[in-house]
Amino acid sequence: MMKRRNTRHRAFDPDPDAPQRCCDMPDCEKPAGYRAPRSRETLNQYYWFCLEHVREYNARWDYYKGMSPGQIEAHLRADIAWDRPSWAFGQSAKPRKQTFDEEDVLDPLDILGQNRRSRAERAKSRAQPAAPEALREPLATLGLPWPVTLEDAKARYRSLARKHHPDANNGDRRSEERLKSINVAFTVVRAHLTSQGLEKAG
Repeated sequence: MMKRRNTRHRAFDPDPDAPQRCCDMPDCEKPAGYRAPRSRETLNQYYWFCLEHVREYNARWDYYKGMSPGQIEAHLRADIAWDRPSWAFGQSAKPRKQTFDEEDVLDPLDILGQNRRSRAERAKSRAQPAAPEALREPLATLGLPWPVTLEDAKARYRSLARKHHPDANNGDRRSEERLKSINVAFTVVRAHLTSQGLEKAG
């Protein structure tokens, strides 16, 4: 049975990203396998030492060297908040809005957008008069909104008749049946608009 090879680094193993060079400590010719920050202001820039000298460097390292007690306290407070400004509980950096604004909410699935659209559609439907009961099915068949003018109904009828005429669909029976229902629906709508004097109603 093969033993599983342990790929974890031990605590004092050299850094696998260490450059192939000698220790940065003067007069040291040992391989540089351990990094240490150059200063408090340049934490992403490093010295590269051997194990012995990195231990010496770390023992002498004082991050707060040269800072006054007040500066140290301010630095610690900034670290607690990840160097971001903070305010007392219940306060904010900008005046608090009295009403909820959906635009301030992250909405990657566009859930709020769908809600806004549905509310707009409901408001629009409330603003428009409802179609007479006898016209609802014919209007749905023609795909027309209400109110509608006779000119619009005629234009829609001609478009649907050309699309579903059997001659344009290789004599398909389904197209023929669809055209019959379109003819009946248009006849009902035309008769209603003519009788009510709504030929040019908007």
